[in-house]
Amino acid sequence: MLGPGNDSEAKAALQAYPGGLQIGGGIHPENASFWLDAGASHVIVTSWIFDNGRLDWNRLAKLSEEVGKERLVLDLSCRRRREEYVVVKDRWQNFTEIAINKVNLKQLSAYCAEFLVHAVDVEGLCRGIDSELVSTLAESSPLPSTYAGGARSLSDLEEVTRLGGGRIDLTIGSALDIFGGTGLRYEDAVNFNRRNAIPS
Repeated sequence: MLGPGNDSEAKAALQAYPGGLQIGGGIHPENASFWLDAGASHVIVTSWIFDNGRLDWNRLAKLSEEVGKERLVLDLSCRRRREEYVVVKDRWQNFTEIAINKVNLKQLSAYCAEFLVHAVDVEGLCRGIDSELVSTLAESSPLPSTYAGGARSLSDLEEVTRLGGGRIDLTIGSALDIFGGTGLRYEDAVNFNRRNAIPS
């Protein structure tokens, strides 16, 4: 939920597909359970767990306890700063102290079920994925992770699958035909996922 005033649309979406959608945007302990009860499978949180750029472990523990770690997704959207990727908050405007690396992801994994990572520097540009960030996630994340940012074609979906060893999912937005894009047909993405599904 990007900004205020769209609660009714969010509720309608959750009711249309109960248990099939995650929700983020302004999530905190006082409203997280409401959205889960409204039909969300998971809640996604970023800024609330930070205080002046520093991760507040007490806040994170409180939210994890409130909703259960199995229903919490941490949004670790990041920008490159020198030789590392650093998590940003406040609509991706401000750097935090948390870098995307094996040590930090292992610590954070005790409180959540998944990581969502937007490559902010390429987000929405449809110019291709940040392959280095995908590889970093594949090497460092102990949890299921979803990468978002820059996807423009079926080849990007193939590349994330290859680099991630089947462990990293990809979010595709602007390039999809159902959103007015020309880079990738939704039907082709669905067929790719069906062909490459890992047997349960």
